[in-house]
Amino acid sequence: MAACPQCDRTLSSTAVSCPHCNLQLKAHGHPGIPLHRATGTDFLCDSCIYHADDTCNFPQRPQAKTCTLYQAIDTPAKLSPQEIYPLPWWRKINQFWLAVAILIGLSILVTLL
Repeated sequence: MAACPQCDRTLSSTAVSCPHCNLQLKAHGHPGIPLHRATGTDFLCDSCIYHADDTCNFPQRPQAKTCTLYQAIDTPAKLSPQEIYPLPWWRKINQFWLAVAILIGLSILVTLL
């Protein structure tokens, strides 16, 4: 169970807003998008990886107190599908033609032996 950052009461993990203090917890009312909030007088941009590599296009940058795209500098980056599955793109698209080429290659090898 999550806790409300304002009133510190327990909440459902899918709650869009706090039923006790009406604090907006999720971005734009979407339960799947978390809304990151800065604590104290600090800004989120000071510790965000997108601000560090200058790829952030958020209008409130660099004084953002809330952000949906916040990624802390010290957290490991998410792997892309190409890094997880290092198959070349052509192999994925042309699986049929690759199988035909392998069968032709095997049949040539068998006839030569």
